[in-house]
Amino acid sequence: MTFLALVISVFSVLVSMTVAWITLLRRGTLHMTQPVQIAFVFENDKPKIFLRTLLYATGKHGYVIEGLYLKILRGEVNHTFGFWSYGERNELIVAGGLRISEDGAAFNHHFLDINEYSNFDFLEGEYVVETYARVANRSNPRLLSTAKLALSATEASVLRFRRAGVLFTRQPETGIYHPSLSPPRSA
Repeated sequence: MTFLALVISVFSVLVSMTVAWITLLRRGTLHMTQPVQIAFVFENDKPKIFLRTLLYATGKHGYVIEGLYLKILRGEVNHTFGFWSYGERNELIVAGGLRISEDGAAFNHHFLDINEYSNFDFLEGEYVVETYARVANRSNPRLLSTAKLALSATEASVLRFRRAGVLFTRQPETGIYHPSLSPPRSA
């Protein structure tokens, strides 16, 4: 009988430690939902990329993001949009960090080119938009999502003359982004 009590006690302690590890001590991982919308637009004649998404953590401790940035791949072109702000249209916050918990944080994220002399153009073709996070106290950035977009010659022409932006909306059944022209925005 004493042996059975000992086995049950040891088992209880192991279960309690496992539950404590999973719920309280484990850091979890940082994730991002696929953006519902991605837009190619211009702000003061500078190319800008906008996306709407939810960032969330799978552990209680959460994460502190020092910065988000986008890598845009088009053929041989690899361009970084490193100036990040988030919030609603008229209440943007220049991002100097953002705490992400398991409840998550859904925002509009805006990305501009840091280099003011950059000559990046939205040209016709296939694009890959990669979203990266620089997490506090981590040396390497974390790839959060990858989205594939296609820009037609007509859409590229509209962007070149700043007549409108192109809004890509993700179709829930297929996961494919469909473009539509949006009226020009004022900054």
